[in-house]
Amino acid sequence: MKWTQIESGSVYAAGHQFLTALGDDADAVITRVNSNPEFVGRLAKFAISGGFEPTTSQKRAREIMGRNFFGVEKAIKHFGVNPIRQQFAALSEIPFSEAVLGHSKDTHVLVAVFTLSILEIRGKVQDKGLFYNQDCYNKKSFSKKHGEITWQLVRKTPVDNSTSQNWQEQQALLSKDDEVPSAQVMVYTIIGHYLATGERLFEHIYVRTSSVDSGGGRVSVGRFDSEGLGVSGGWGDSPYDFLGVSSTRKF
Repeated sequence: MKWTQIESGSVYAAGHQFLTALGDDADAVITRVNSNPEFVGRLAKFAISGGFEPTTSQKRAREIMGRNFFGVEKAIKHFGVNPIRQQFAALSEIPFSEAVLGHSKDTHVLVAVFTLSILEIRGKVQDKGLFYNQDCYNKKSFSKKHGEITWQLVRKTPVDNSTSQNWQEQQALLSKDDEVPSAQVMVYTIIGHYLATGERLFEHIYVRTSSVDSGGGRVSVGRFDSEGLGVSGGWGDSPYDFLGVSSTRKF
């Protein structure tokens, strides 16, 4: 449909504002819109992404990681974030080498993590049934923490052989290049990756995180099945066959 044929409702109003903003260049732009489908596609993508244009570093990372890439565009689309200039700058460069990304492209998700708390993430998807129906952590401090804006390379499965191990034993299984992420990072990654790809991470298992609740219990997340993602701080540091440990790659 040609732009000049759009005549009704909010779309017409938006088109009028767009033409007004173009000023003397309006005729040239509309000619290109009407004759160049590729240009229209780029324009639409630019609008949907909130005006965000990925950097060379981000584009290369997306090429390497494929579907295991949850970048700024996807955070805008799926979590409704509205980044400010400083946040764009903080995420402009990927902190991992291409060699590390290539080695991790099938086992990890590269995630642009924004400062959304677990409760805020849950609120954004409350109509999608993506969280298990529980309110035990509503007033817990860990569920309100916003974390930092950063890139995280999150392992898609528990650390190998980490089930049926206590917390100290699980720590010993981490390589020198890995660390345990917070519950906020894990919830953000699990929910974001599902929204973007439909893949459920940790569908049949829980993983410990670095977060602790007010009673000192280690916070675990997982069992992301059809009933939603579970969040628990009730298992302490003891070993369980359904409880592994999560990991992310250090910078």
